[in-house]
Amino acid sequence: MKTSAHIHRRERRAAWALVAPFAIVTAVFIFYPLYRSIVLAFSQTFGPGATEPAGWLNFRMTLTDPLFWVALRNTALFTLGSLFIQLPLALILASFLNRPDLRGRTVYRLVMFMPQLVGLVFAAMIGGVFFAKRVGAVNQILHATIGLDLDFPWLDQHVTISLILIALWLYVGFNMVYFLAALQTVDRSLVEAARIDGANPAQRFIHVVIPSIRPVLTFVVLLSFIGSMQLFELPYVMLNGAGTENRGLTVVMYLYQQAFVAGDLGMASAVGWLLGLALIAAAALQMLVARKEAA
Repeated sequence: MKTSAHIHRRERRAAWALVAPFAIVTAVFIFYPLYRSIVLAFSQTFGPGATEPAGWLNFRMTLTDPLFWVALRNTALFTLGSLFIQLPLALILASFLNRPDLRGRTVYRLVMFMPQLVGLVFAAMIGGVFFAKRVGAVNQILHATIGLDLDFPWLDQHVTISLILIALWLYVGFNMVYFLAALQTVDRSLVEAARIDGANPAQRFIHVVIPSIRPVLTFVVLLSFIGSMQLFELPYVMLNGAGTENRGLTVVMYLYQQAFVAGDLGMASAVGWLLGLALIAAAALQMLVARKEAA
């Protein structure tokens, strides 16, 4: 007859057997790479296998490299465009599509969300064609409407604007879906009470709707910030690299160049940890501000 201790051991072994696949995958593909990246960040690499301790050298070299600050500036400008152009537009579109008297709302939502289905690489290829000189659709349309020069150098001198516009087309529908779901949970009685008290539509939106969707708004802002800071595929494919005078260089592209072009895995790891720590700090700060506002 099986004792209670024997049954307990069998249950414990069964629990470990169920947890083991997840634990192994996590250890192999998350914890070990993190550990190796920390080691590499404080090492000087000589090829794929030879390393020696270097202390903070890689971090000092990164922070004193002018090219790193060019990449950070380009990434920051794109991030600001995403936060202050893309998200407000997505919220406006969501408010428009949330109107109960609007016909064809499902079709409009599908049309706005469809660009998200094409993927980053295809969107970058489309951007390269649309913003090309002379034959590009953007220059053709602006030449016909406002007389803009057909050779206007979007992809040479106005890279950040071009990237923001392509990202706007690609992601505005994606963010709109989040905002639309949040708007549908707003208590209509609160909106109606504000209207009866004399609040105009703008006041109702700012003082009633925005506080009601603040958790989703915080999440979308954080998601957009992290995604923008990790920008890589869009400029790399669209410009076939960093572009003229590194105008399309981003932090992740700089990391890629250090790791796979220069072969300096130590410096690339240092860049990765600097970016990761910056994202963690920004996320923590944003969550702290949101929590204080909610309180």
